[in-house]
Amino acid sequence: MKEDILGTALLDYQQGNYSEDITTYSSLDEEDQLPLPYMFRSFKDMPKLEQKALKICQGEILDVGCGAGSHSLYLQNKGLSVTSLDNSPGAIEVSKQRGLKNTINENLLNFEGKTYDTILILMNGVGLAGTLNGLEKFFAKLKSLLKTDGQILLDSSDIIYMFENDEDGGYWIPEDVNYYGEVSFSMEYKNKKSAPFPWLYVDYNTLQRAANYSNLHCELVMEGEHYDYLARLTHAK
Repeated sequence: MKEDILGTALLDYQQGNYSEDITTYSSLDEEDQLPLPYMFRSFKDMPKLEQKALKICQGEILDVGCGAGSHSLYLQNKGLSVTSLDNSPGAIEVSKQRGLKNTINENLLNFEGKTYDTILILMNGVGLAGTLNGLEKFFAKLKSLLKTDGQILLDSSDIIYMFENDEDGGYWIPEDVNYYGEVSFSMEYKNKKSAPFPWLYVDYNTLQRAANYSNLHCELVMEGEHYDYLARLTHAK
């Protein structure tokens, strides 16, 4: 059975057993913390990008990678119809305990559902594509779940700022990297560590090109405070 690091940590927090955060390790040689309380944040504590995305959700909504369900809860409490999808059994259990009515424990690429007016993929949702090449399959799946006049709302970051500047004003990027936004992550919680998994950060121009290639129209909705942005994708007319 695959280790459900995220789900185990979320369940601990939900059930009052909070003692530590998740430690993340990345191929960018960075060790970081994923604070569990942040996963349970209310609307007022969300970044402005997330607040904007939630405000423009409409119709029947699919929240992909719902985590502890904070985005879905806000939408459900607004009276909107939202289905919350996550690959983590623990995350889905937490979402149910927090009162979400429609939850599905499934990998997005294996999910066969109806079509939705809004597909919401926040917290660097595009990361689920794994790699730049993975965007084609990722977009194909999203299109299959999107109504004709529906919208996909996703956010990401341009992480070029994490690389050292060279003397010409460019950036020094390792030669063995296909695209600088392709990162490998692993998570550790209570001395259990996940296998590494691929994760993608994509700059807006690259996202727009990939979306156009997949016959999706891509527009920039909002830019955040630190190289991050919210994009809206729709079926190309």
